Amino acid sequence: MCGIAGVIGWGKEKGESARLVRVMTDSILHRGPDDEGHYADEMLALGMRRLSIIDIAGGKQPIASEDGNLVIVFNGEIYNYRALREDLITRGYTFKTHTDTEVILHLFEVEGSACLSKLRGMFAFAIWNKKTQKLFLARDYFGIKPLYYLLLDGQVKAFGSEIKSILALPGVPRIVNDEAVGNYLAFQYNPLNETFFKGIWKLPPGNFMEVDLKTGKHRKRRYFEFAFASEDGKSEEVRTDELVAVLEDSVKYHMVADVPVGAFLSGGIDSGIIAALAQKNFNTGNGGKISTFTIGFNEVSEARAAEVSARHIGTNHTATTVSHEEYFRELQKVVWHFDEPVADPSAVALYFLAREARKKVKVVLSGEGADELFGGYNVYLESYARRRLEVVPRIIREYILRPLAMSKLSFRGKNFLARFFTKIEDRYIGNANIFSRMEISELWKGKSFTPLNLAPLYGEVKNREDSEKMQYIDISTWLPGDILAKADKMTMAHSLELRVPFLDRDIADFARRLPPKLKWKNYTTKYLLRRAADRILTPEIARRKKLGFPTPVGSWFSLHEQELSERILKNPYMKSNFNTVLIEKMIADHVAGRKDNARKIYALYMLALWHDVFVGEALAVK
Repeated sequence: MCGIAGVIGWGKEKGESARLVRVMTDSILHRGPDDEGHYADEMLALGMRRLSIIDIAGGKQPIASEDGNLVIVFNGEIYNYRALREDLITRGYTFKTHTDTEVILHLFEVEGSACLSKLRGMFAFAIWNKKTQKLFLARDYFGIKPLYYLLLDGQVKAFGSEIKSILALPGVPRIVNDEAVGNYLAFQYNPLNETFFKGIWKLPPGNFMEVDLKTGKHRKRRYFEFAFASEDGKSEEVRTDELVAVLEDSVKYHMVADVPVGAFLSGGIDSGIIAALAQKNFNTGNGGKISTFTIGFNEVSEARAAEVSARHIGTNHTATTVSHEEYFRELQKVVWHFDEPVADPSAVALYFLAREARKKVKVVLSGEGADELFGGYNVYLESYARRRLEVVPRIIREYILRPLAMSKLSFRGKNFLARFFTKIEDRYIGNANIFSRMEISELWKGKSFTPLNLAPLYGEVKNREDSEKMQYIDISTWLPGDILAKADKMTMAHSLELRVPFLDRDIADFARRLPPKLKWKNYTTKYLLRRAADRILTPEIARRKKLGFPTPVGSWFSLHEQELSERILKNPYMKSNFNTVLIEKMIADHVAGRKDNARKIYALYMLALWHDVFVGEALAVK
């Protein structure tokens, strides 16, 4: 696991590019405190910071091919690298190291971009071809590992694992991208490919990019997409057997490391399954206990549920409690590590959880991806609830229920009724909706923005049922933009490698073939996964509702009202672009208990804090 960076044609002299790439890698020291490596020639410079996990003594990067033509820097883990290595040896390739990095390099020599389909793991890497003068950049299937690049005058001039490494270059403009701000206010994160900084972009998951340094042109191509292919004909029992087997196989592969491995453990089934299978695999090795970790707050916590799971599984468990004072005290560091504002309070819980886990282990397994692949969000059940209304005679639906849904009357179930009369493309945009477009217009001094265009994504699943369409939207947007972004940034803030066995290539292939009736049955989410959890854990644990390290920020706001008000209302970007009178009323209404504005206030607070840290440069946070 590493942090990687590169500059292209930045300095006229080789020495200048080499100096600049060191500046970039120094800014992401937390991603790889164990080692560093750099390469530079007349065209570009590459750099990396290494967190040593596999082949600790011999895995130094960058690594060059035998003829010296190709050079690679790599961030991630390839879990099937040993099998790939053996195959390459039979083809006549020799290896200087025992790393997965060198396996990728030789595989690329043989197959070019086609090698990506053979990689089982998480990755973001760059390969420089001296002869063709082309740079190849690639990111894994689901976007577990990040990769950003800088466009100046239409040309790729730099790339890195974090935005801050690009911002470390002299003269890179820090211009706020208003389109990203508008989408953030709506969705609690930025779902666009262009970041909060104009000119700095994300390479989308499942994509690679080729940069031709001779012409200055670049092309981006998608090599992976999650395609539903439901298969009937197998019994529920057989499907459960298959799921347990593929889960066991994935966890076994994800535990390959030359350092201690632990697991995050909340009170739910996703992390419980992973921890239980990790413990089973660990026992096979030496009969010991893996370390598991959970976190909570005085006001709300999953600690008890996690402890029950830990006792059943038999792990060495650690529970940590964080106070509201410490939570708010660390937020500036959290924002600095995030690069872009994220209005997800649970992300900060992960920051503290990773800090504690790093005291005992260097790698943790976690349950991200299970909800998206196996249908875990309650909103996915909406299409089944809608069928009850579809049996109501059309004349009643159109002349009584529709007018009620569009009226100003307030009654229980009105929101569901309104959604019933709205096309899915218009009603479902992801898991978190903070401000409506009308609210944004009023709050943002009448500014307009273009919301993320989901039409192409809906077009890719136009023949699937509504619940699967929702899944696909979340897999394509929410999963990489919020879930995986916070998982990567918050763990790497503490030099901790996080692995997500549910997002394994083989599990994803199993999930895409799963018929809807085994994802949602009897109004139960993740139905088949719960059946598997019955065997791996206990029926009691398998039926628990999802919490996911809940954070009680709403109840804390009255204790930090002055900090909230000053941070938001005194920030120059907020003062120039937002209706501060509305914000003051929003805070006052929440503190007085007249209205629950917690999510909205938190989103504005994190936006102001981000601007202070990155644009206002009020802090030097490291």
